[in-house]
Amino acid sequence: MAIKANKNSTFANKQMDFILLIVVIILLALGLIMVLSASSPSALAETGDDSYVYFRKQGLVAIVGIIAMLLISKIDYRKYKKFSKIAYIGSIIILLMVLIPGIGYEAGGAYRWITIGTRFQPSEIAKVALIIFYAAYLSDHLKEIDSFKKGFLKPFLILLPIILILILVQDHLSATIIIIMVVSIMMLTAGSKLRYFLSFGTLGAIGGVGGLYLLAKFTEKGAFRIARIVSFLDPWADKQGDGWQIIQSLYAIGSGGLFGVGLGESKQKYLYISEPQNDFIFSVLAEELGFVGCAAVIILFAIFIWRGILIAMKAPDTFGSLLAIGITSLIGLQAIINIAVVTSSMPVTGMPLPFFSYGGTALFILLCSVRSIA
Repeated sequence: MAIKANKNSTFANKQMDFILLIVVIILLALGLIMVLSASSPSALAETGDDSYVYFRKQGLVAIVGIIAMLLISKIDYRKYKKFSKIAYIGSIIILLMVLIPGIGYEAGGAYRWITIGTRFQPSEIAKVALIIFYAAYLSDHLKEIDSFKKGFLKPFLILLPIILILILVQDHLSATIIIIMVVSIMMLTAGSKLRYFLSFGTLGAIGGVGGLYLLAKFTEKGAFRIARIVSFLDPWADKQGDGWQIIQSLYAIGSGGLFGVGLGESKQKYLYISEPQNDFIFSVLAEELGFVGCAAVIILFAIFIWRGILIAMKAPDTFGSLLAIGITSLIGLQAIINIAVVTSSMPVTGMPLPFFSYGGTALFILLCSVRSIA
């Protein structure tokens, strides 16, 4: 998609994209229904008497997120550009805050959360902050974007500190992958040469994979990723271990058939799929609503991507266009990867399904970011 030159625009005349907003509202409503259904057994097992705890928390965040959307709709998106450098520096600081005793929180052997009044994942904030930074950076350096050194190598060198923090400090590969992919799409949209990605980008990817393999092979850090890849190739080789989650996911999807077993009637959510309200919520949806339900959700995400691209094409300036592309890519890629994981089309990555997976930080940030472009 060709990027247009900067133009003056009148924010007051900006029209709301009602189709995109309707799609988001439908996805949000379906997500809340599925969180209620998928989380009930886990919540009851954890609390002993309250099967609605996850739903209440997610519902509260959804309400706050919708209110924030209304407030953000009054802000001219071009003002974000003034804070792009602060967004980048802030991303580094907030990602490193997981190392501060009393603030950083460890779960599952990784430090990916911080507690400041409430507990949240700083990587979710960093994703959108980096989109703002790169939209500003690329729009200000359009004349250099076709250069290998300034238009390809330099942007990735700027991204390198974030990648190292996510890998070495937080052990958060899924966030690393999505950030690299989103930034790459923004760079290509801005005019960076595809041949740089096909040549040097491929070499960098191979080097990164090799580095992760060596890190996992000779240290304890990230060793579980090798097991995930092995289990992806043949999950039935370790049915009670690393292959358990994906096998239960496939059982759920297969049990759904064409129309599903009925809303709330999933069997796999009864502690067979661990934390079914999170990364594998699409499996529960497939079991309860069947192929028809899955197709409807996939179509909704496809419409979201389509409308996001149209918004980017119609944006009055380069910054707005790249901002729309970044946010659309973030949500679209996460949806594609999550569905690929639960259907055993790729190794487990821990990628949430936008608007569906339980997680207050991600839901709130997504709602706010969508309204900033719609």
